[in-house]
Amino acid sequence: MPTLYVENVPEEIYTALRKRARTHNTSIAAEVIDLLKQFVPTEAELKRRREFYDRLVELRAQPRLTPGPFPAAEEMIREDRER
Repeated sequence: MPTLYVENVPEEIYTALRKRARTHNTSIAAEVIDLLKQFVPTEAELKRRREFYDRLVELRAQPRLTPGPFPAAEEMIREDRER
């Protein structure tokens, strides 16, 4: 597994990392790895996001299943009460 060294970390960031690591009962290194996993997408994650976006565009391009605008909430409540 590759090793990453980081120099010149600002004191406030290091302090925040140390506090976060203590909160999660982990080392600072483990905390940094967890943050990188959360916020640095891999190629597979980027591909998954692109596919999701493309599917969303397809769905938005399809015609609506119901014609016209949706009824107002008041109309729906009134209709429900009349049943």
